Amino acid sequence: MCPWPACDGLGPASGTAWPQCLLRIASYVEVIASLSAGNRNSTGPFACKSIETLQAEANSHGLRRALGPLHLVLFGIGCILGAGIYVLPGTAAANFAGPAVMISFVLAGIACALTALCYAELASTMPVSGSSYSYCYASLGEVFAWGLGWILMLEYTLASATLAVGFSSYLTSLLRSFDVVVPAYLATPLVGGQGGFSLNLVAVLAIAAATTVLCAGVRQSAGVNAFLVVVKVAVLAVVITIGVGAIDPGNWTPFIPPHEGEFSFGWPGIVRAASILFFAYLGFETVSTAASESRNPQRDLPVGILGALFVCTALYLAVAAVLTGVVPYRELGVADPVALAVDRMGRPGVAIFVKVGALMGLASVLLVNAYGQSRITFQMARDGLLPGTFSRVDERSRTPNRGIILLGVVAAICAAFFPIAMLADLVSLGAGLAFATVCFCTMWLRSRRPDLPRPFRVPLGGFKVGGFWIGYIPATALVLCIAMILPVLIDIGLQAASGRPLMAVFLGLYIAAGAALYAGYGRRNSRLGRGSGAS
Repeated sequence: MCPWPACDGLGPASGTAWPQCLLRIASYVEVIASLSAGNRNSTGPFACKSIETLQAEANSHGLRRALGPLHLVLFGIGCILGAGIYVLPGTAAANFAGPAVMISFVLAGIACALTALCYAELASTMPVSGSSYSYCYASLGEVFAWGLGWILMLEYTLASATLAVGFSSYLTSLLRSFDVVVPAYLATPLVGGQGGFSLNLVAVLAIAAATTVLCAGVRQSAGVNAFLVVVKVAVLAVVITIGVGAIDPGNWTPFIPPHEGEFSFGWPGIVRAASILFFAYLGFETVSTAASESRNPQRDLPVGILGALFVCTALYLAVAAVLTGVVPYRELGVADPVALAVDRMGRPGVAIFVKVGALMGLASVLLVNAYGQSRITFQMARDGLLPGTFSRVDERSRTPNRGIILLGVVAAICAAFFPIAMLADLVSLGAGLAFATVCFCTMWLRSRRPDLPRPFRVPLGGFKVGGFWIGYIPATALVLCIAMILPVLIDIGLQAASGRPLMAVFLGLYIAAGAALYAGYGRRNSRLGRGSGAS
């Protein structure tokens, strides 16, 4: 059955071919297109920035073009290989999929790979900072771009805070191995603490360090990131090499544990685990935010995005195989499953090495995540939708230092006061919305601007309905992204209905604040609104 509610009764479950389901989707898209077509040449909230304007801005941003394809691949690996490989595989295996978490990784990898192809096409066509925000601005219009940019700011800020809190946990654990104890009130967030005043100062210092490195300049940032990536990949290679000899094939039986109700094991559990692990791949989109600092973005961005995704998927599968082969899957529901597996191998000395690797992994993700966040706000400020502080480039380092520092302060406050679990779903929601938008924009631009030079094109083609191009890969990726978002929205709604409205209230207030900021500042100061760049 097609996961789109409007398509109930269509799809393979009813004996109707998938393309017919996509025809229904296309009909709704045509309605949207007809409603917005009259605003395409206006300077109102639905006006679109022209592709030509974006391409001109790509050559006048003032940032230093210092990144080649290898830098971009390492940036992608640096952002993807973090909390996802050190934390999420254990939780997904213990609670949902068992040894079949390897299948979940494959399913999640397929969804991300299809989305990555859409990112690659748009990034090669519009090589500018801003990633999905810029693509949305050129395709759907200013108000949609603002909404997506505002959600992306939330996603990146909370992701930085989450990574910093995870870094804090691994660092304090490592220090305990050397009998150095960090007081709990300096490594525990205020909300969700054990009583009394506490402040996660370790997480704050981690964000401060990442902010300092980014302010030093993109070339220095790339060098630090490359070092961190090499170290953590080497650590994972050691774990995999040692773990192969310690695998007990009996731990893989049954490979797919019997279904125990709801999303506990069986195929429902595999799919649920995939929805979690889908967001363990977050990071490949960050490569596209580096377009303005890439030496040859049309060639290098697709290489960076797809190369990073391929390497990370291979590592995920290898680590998942080792974890579930060395430790019974029900025992993997801990915050440090990789360290647990190494302990079971009878090599306690290697456990310290693994914790160092985890710190390297989290540090590199924190660095690249903060980089992507600053470049999105940089582009929004250049468009006039945010204050100019975020786009002011330092003459010496050629980076938007003031914006980086402001964003670092906000992320540090979140890391100091809030626990990981409280806002993690919002990070996933923001990422899913960004991915879905990119898939839709790929089809939209193919329909409206088929003449654009596209150094990289999504393969396998598609078909047209009423003049709108439906690509097989973008449409499938769009459906998968929506399927990943729905569980998060349903869970937030269920929490609110059961008397725990904090998540829903927070999200509602954040959306309201974004709408007020756009109405009071963004719309008045928009460069496009002043009559330049509309398509």
